[in-house]
Amino acid sequence: MKGKNIFLDGLEEGLSLEVLARQVVEGFITGLHKSPFHGFSVEFAEHKLYNQGESVKHVDWKLFARTDKMFVKKFEEETNLRCHLVLDSSSSMFYPEEGINKFQYSSLAIASIINLLRKQRDAFGLTLFSDVIESHIPAKSTRVHEKIIYHELERYLNKPVRGKLTNITECLHTIAERLPKRSMVVVFSDFFSTNQKQGNLEEVFSALQHLRFNKHEVIIFNVLDKTHELDFSFENRPYHFIDSETGKELKLNPFHYIDQYKSKMDNFKKEIDTRCGQLKIDLVDAYLEEGFNATLNAWLIKRNKMG
Repeated sequence: MKGKNIFLDGLEEGLSLEVLARQVVEGFITGLHKSPFHGFSVEFAEHKLYNQGESVKHVDWKLFARTDKMFVKKFEEETNLRCHLVLDSSSSMFYPEEGINKFQYSSLAIASIINLLRKQRDAFGLTLFSDVIESHIPAKSTRVHEKIIYHELERYLNKPVRGKLTNITECLHTIAERLPKRSMVVVFSDFFSTNQKQGNLEEVFSALQHLRFNKHEVIIFNVLDKTHELDFSFENRPYHFIDSETGKELKLNPFHYIDQYKSKMDNFKKEIDTRCGQLKIDLVDAYLEEGFNATLNAWLIKRNKMG
């Protein structure tokens, strides 16, 4: 299911973020029946995987007979996981201007993850940041809390603000200090920061290391417009580029710089990948052109590893 269609068509129809997220999740869970997770999603809302050593008192033997996997029935008051979702709301995240932008994509992905967390009765919170923490909502697992977060995301949708800079480093340090308990921290960002030298990610990974030092599990979704930001695919003609964060302007023909750009972007991506590997942080490429299923699948694999 492509992100562009479901999101933009849904907005035109006046659908809420909650309804759109439900549609994404329904499609995703249907797809799980054809994946290695077949059986897990059948009773997704009411079960968790059995861990060796647990009492077998609440094992669902009927589900075991159908799937050959052991699942334990869950109860309303249970909360297995605390998941904190972190969203970059700087101006660069509102690119591109046509079609679904990075912030819209990330918002719907986050809303869909929250839908899945609610099905598992896990706790979830949200932080939005640019060069400062703009909004911080601690983790809870109630239906009311879910609606509060949807409403907060909707406040930002379709309201791009030019000149909002990025300070990933300071904001991640602040988040690491604010989270009171071990959590799964899920970061959505393009990792384009106006507060660091190009190609130098040392300070950013110092902040990520702070999260890991505080015992948080971290998964990063590097959100990009693959066509333009990764492949640098433009028509062979002059363009007028304007940096949405700094306002800097540049006139050039991208065709003449494609090799140089792709080389620098490749080095940038390799450095992120290497440093994430060193810190045992999951890094996932989230391309606007590829929809939501791969993103949700990567999140679910990480969530299952945490029990």
